[in-house]
Amino acid sequence: MIGSSLSRRAPRLAALTALAALAGSLLAAAPARAGGLYYADRGVRPLGRAGAFVAGADDPGAITYNPAGMFDAGGQFLFDGSWVNFSSDYARQAQLQQYDAHGKPVGSYQKTFPSVSGKTPVLPIPTLAITFKLHEKLVMGIGVWAPYAALTTYPDSVGNKPAPQRYSLLSLDGSLLAFAGAGLAYAPVKELRLGAVVGMLTGKFNTRANFAGCVPERFLCAPEEPSWDVLAQLSVGPIFAPTGELGALWIPHPSWRVGAAVQLPVYVRSPATLTARLPSTPVFAKATQEGTAGHVAFDLPWMVRAGIETRVVDKLRVELAFNYDRWSMHDSIVMTPDNIVFKNVAGFPATYPVPPVALPRHFQDSVGLHLGGEYTFKLADLDWDARAGVSFETSAIPTAYTSVLTVDQNKVTTALGGSMHWRKLRLDLTYAHVFGFDVNVDPRDARIALTSPVRANPPKVPDYINGGHYAARANVLGAGLTYTFDAAPAQDAAPVGGAGASAGAGAGAGAGK
Repeated sequence: MIGSSLSRRAPRLAALTALAALAGSLLAAAPARAGGLYYADRGVRPLGRAGAFVAGADDPGAITYNPAGMFDAGGQFLFDGSWVNFSSDYARQAQLQQYDAHGKPVGSYQKTFPSVSGKTPVLPIPTLAITFKLHEKLVMGIGVWAPYAALTTYPDSVGNKPAPQRYSLLSLDGSLLAFAGAGLAYAPVKELRLGAVVGMLTGKFNTRANFAGCVPERFLCAPEEPSWDVLAQLSVGPIFAPTGELGALWIPHPSWRVGAAVQLPVYVRSPATLTARLPSTPVFAKATQEGTAGHVAFDLPWMVRAGIETRVVDKLRVELAFNYDRWSMHDSIVMTPDNIVFKNVAGFPATYPVPPVALPRHFQDSVGLHLGGEYTFKLADLDWDARAGVSFETSAIPTAYTSVLTVDQNKVTTALGGSMHWRKLRLDLTYAHVFGFDVNVDPRDARIALTSPVRANPPKVPDYINGGHYAARANVLGAGLTYTFDAAPAQDAAPVGGAGASAGAGAGAGAGK
């Protein structure tokens, strides 16, 4: 007979698979900085510099890049928002097996499915931050900001057939994640600023996906037969995951700034809720689900950023920045159902408890380089800033573990931006394009499998669902404003003149005024 690893292998129990996808989906939108699962540098002004905003951080946006830079903001209020117009294309490929009449494999070949495209909603991602001058040597900052993540929706069907990516993702609609944090920036001497922020990742995450509902070695069934599909609606939250950041700025000369920051890891331990529509096949005709609660646990990495900015040329500031993200600490996701059971599934015990499971992730460390700057000039009796930047970041996701749920590639970002200063206001605009390098996952190398909850009988050949060709890119459009209500603390080592001086009304370099 003819079969495949898609149809020969027994399908998976709905609840556990759904919880697995829930945790993976949560991770897809978690607030990583560079590489990993955070598709673009955040903040309208910093993104205009392609993320080169570590040594040059000097407005309330410094709370997310280098908290030491809040000192040069003085008293400012910042509000901005960006639309991450992420799009992706995926052409799935699967390795099919041919079997003889005795069930022994006698050959294999690859099948290519119709391609699908993912889109994101028109949803501005905000930053809200304010800094207060408490003392000539001390500034406080408070902020709320959301990650620039891709909340993608894919089609339910293609050509009147179930969509080929449906076992990874259908939609992330309804998700809302944000950081909230507060910190201090202190200047013990005129050449040095030190900063620290205590924050928390909070919010709720929703995802919708289809999963295969067969049970290993119990039934003759096809995992990708639509009648065995489970439509699951998954919700994680409330999420409360503390973290923090430390930063420093050294100003050896008014024309040079050196900065560094360390983002502490995030340990996510959150409750989860699952509601599922069980398969329409007769095996599940009398089946019911009892219990909807579970919880997920995984770790997000610590990160290091460093930069050096020069202001040697009058009115021009240029920064070269670097980031290193310890993504290799994200090795697995552990899902534990809280007394979720299925009853009256044919061929199973009357009550079947869903066991915990660990999903392998095997991420890798990522690095990035960012070059950006801004130039200040006069036009129509107003101060203007023109800024631009380019960056390159490596992917934190090994090729074998790429999927539409967590698309990340090596990528280049080009960015343009500008500001207009009017009295105490600074108005910002930016545009960036992220060029993602295509990823090809050979089906023979793919390693994301449907998960079997029956530990005594794991499949000999797992069904890998992430083979194929991935392409992704993003356009980011952003606008914002900054209002200065109190000049930055006076420090002799602060920049005088150049691009920073006009930013006294918005970029926080008014120390020389």
